[in-house]
Amino acid sequence: MSFDISKYPMLALAGTVQELRLLPKRKLTLLCDDLRQYLLDSVSKSSGHFASGLGVVELTVALHYVYNTPFDYIIWDVGHQAYPHKILTGRRDYIDTIRKKNGLHPFPWRDESEYDVLSVGHSSTSISAGLGMAVAAEREGKKRRIACIIGDGAITAGMAFEAMNHAGDIRTDLLVILNDNEMSISENVGALNNRLAQILSGKTYSFLRESSKRVLNGIPPIKKLLKRTKEHLKGIVVPCKLFEELGFNYIGPIDGHDVLSLVSTLKNMRNLKGPQFLHIITKKGKGYAPAEKDPITWHSVPKFDPASGIFPINTPEISSYSQIFGNWLSEMAAKDPYLIAITPAMREGSGMLTFSRSYPTQYFDVAIAEQHAVTFAAGMVIGGYKPIVAIYSTFLQRAYDQVIHDVAMQKLSVLFAIDRCGIVGADGPTHQGVFDLVYLRCIPGMVIMSPSNENELRQMLYTGYHYQDGPSAVRYPRGCGTGVVQEPLKKLPIGKGIIKRYGKKLAILNFGTLLSEASIVAEILNATLVDMRFVKPLDEILITQISNSHNELITIEEGAIKGGAGSGVNEFIMSKRLRISVLNLGLPDEFIPQGTQEEIRHDYKLDAIGIEQQIIDWLS
Repeated sequence: MSFDISKYPMLALAGTVQELRLLPKRKLTLLCDDLRQYLLDSVSKSSGHFASGLGVVELTVALHYVYNTPFDYIIWDVGHQAYPHKILTGRRDYIDTIRKKNGLHPFPWRDESEYDVLSVGHSSTSISAGLGMAVAAEREGKKRRIACIIGDGAITAGMAFEAMNHAGDIRTDLLVILNDNEMSISENVGALNNRLAQILSGKTYSFLRESSKRVLNGIPPIKKLLKRTKEHLKGIVVPCKLFEELGFNYIGPIDGHDVLSLVSTLKNMRNLKGPQFLHIITKKGKGYAPAEKDPITWHSVPKFDPASGIFPINTPEISSYSQIFGNWLSEMAAKDPYLIAITPAMREGSGMLTFSRSYPTQYFDVAIAEQHAVTFAAGMVIGGYKPIVAIYSTFLQRAYDQVIHDVAMQKLSVLFAIDRCGIVGADGPTHQGVFDLVYLRCIPGMVIMSPSNENELRQMLYTGYHYQDGPSAVRYPRGCGTGVVQEPLKKLPIGKGIIKRYGKKLAILNFGTLLSEASIVAEILNATLVDMRFVKPLDEILITQISNSHNELITIEEGAIKGGAGSGVNEFIMSKRLRISVLNLGLPDEFIPQGTQEEIRHDYKLDAIGIEQQIIDWLS
């Protein structure tokens, strides 16, 4: 969108962070108003992450005002709160391209800007990376400062606490800012509290705190008095001592929407030695009433009318795969009290909202803790229950050791309902679910199913739920199904595919939801078409029959070719010395960029036209 200087006069004066730092401090409130309005106007026209950015406008302005970026490092965790950061760091005029093909990345991205020091998409990485940067800067003698902004959801992950435990041990200079947007701003967070935060972050208090450990050790009455004074001050504002026990100097909580207090506190804390922890209270969706009222719905939005706050009417007749999964959960839970559904903070995205409300005792949201989710499920199996871990493909990567060690090695019957598999789209490389077949296929005893439509999804979930010889996984894509009739639930024979069409010479083995594209190609080329259904175990009998009766074999999957389903077919064919040529179609050995699902499938020749062209080129 073109930038209207008259509409955003203060933001026009802050085209770069260097210009921002030239503004008088008293003007920062007006700048925040402009920035918030510009974010509202731009995202309403382009779509994208919304409520989180509104909540960190003041913090973003204060950080770039106080810190000497890009020399000083600011690390956002998670990245969907970084839209205001992008606007202030030279990308203001391109913000409407965010999440689009060849546009700005939806998260901080190293190749996009020197202000994005860490590419992020998954959560809870900022403190570990920031600590590494701080240690490196200290060793090089650079007076670089590092600030990690971590959301209250991201800090629930064990990795964040591992990093804080290490930081507290080695005492490197580092600032961690907790953006707490779930708590309401209580009476403790006001003028008094902001003033106390400035006192506690100031030089006098810092000097007394550190020197008391040395000078006052021999004077017990004075030492005890100082300790009581410190505890009295902190007792007013500190909700718990957890972070201090980890070795951090805790400041807060303070109002994250008071930009002037933020600037004062950050200036003080920038020069403190050792690990520092600033707790700020913000409101997700701040400044836009509909987003404040329902920040979950407004977390990521389509294009909308900001005046009315109403999304465009879009009621697809066909349910999404996530909705099909959620409906199946409720259907099963009504019959089986031993069903337990587990998610690492993806209730809405995984279609589990209705289920969580209808069956609250059978539902567990473990927060952003994927490793814990998997091993927790293992414990539930041992306890006699039937757990289902609902998780995105790229998030399951974070719990790989737990899948192997705590589930598969012990032959525990955990069902993994893996959402967002294959090409996800606008969220870009960090969220494309292209590796799950590769990293799951090599695990002994793992049954892997890939449905071609929503009816198969239901049947495979039912099959995996009743499979008792070890773990099973059902991987399905983002988006809507194909509109097929949903049949009564029944268990599928493990490792059996079905022939959908008979042809001559050429055979296509399809794994997953590209079946509709493969069907078009099979008709054009008069090819036999097989819905393989199972990636592991493979239908070896069917592959043998097809290989003996055809000249060429094509495998199709929406995932990485290297090590994927097609590789499994290759391995079997070679082991049995079957005489047939094989072409594997899928995604190449690279990270898949952002764009719509249709755009990416077209670019990587996984739509019907592209599949046909690849086959013809190969045959010729």
